[in-house]
Formats: sequence, C-alpha cells, structure tokens
Amino acid sequence: MLAIQEQQGNLLLKLYIQPKASRDQFIGLHGDELKVAITAPPVDGKANAYLTKFLAKQFKVPKSQVQIVKGQQSRHKQVHIEAPQVIPKSLQPMLNIDT
Repeated sequence: MLAIQEQQGNLLLKLYIQPKASRDQFIGLHGDELKVAITAPPVDGKANAYLTKFLAKQFKVPKSQVQIVKGQQSRHKQVHIEAPQVIPKSLQPMLNIDT
C-alpha cells in the first residue's frame, strides 16, 4: 500500500506519528508510511485528537471528515479524509496530481 491513496475523491493516509515534536509538520516518507510530527504528547488520546485537528486544517475539511480507522493506540495509523478541499504542496508529488 502506498502512503497516500486516493479513493473516489477521498484519501487514505498511512501514517507514522512522531508525538512531542518541536513543531507540527509532514516530514516525508518513513518506509511505506508518511511521517507526521505533532507537538501533542501521546497521553489520554491527546495526540489522536491533535492529529485529527492538524490534518483537518491541512486538508481544509471539518474535523468530522477526518477519521482514524486503524492504530488508535499506535504510532502507525491509517487515516481516512473525506473529500479533501486542498492537498498540501509537500504531499502533491506523492499523489502525482496538481491541486
């Protein structure tokens, strides 16, 4: 599976999360996953909530359109993003599209 897959206008992201980072950012590929650094600590679901908020902001969708489908308790996650309005420039080459 690729790190980012488009499925009928939606995206499925395969992520490797680095919590407690100095800033929020997409790092790049980490094996077959996209590495994402977030500042939130991995305590009591805070990192998951923060990741959802970060991705919603990056893809310009409501938080309700970002769903963690696998890996709630893991650094390795699969996230579904429904109808993203924007593809961040750093991720466009991975999808091979122009948005």
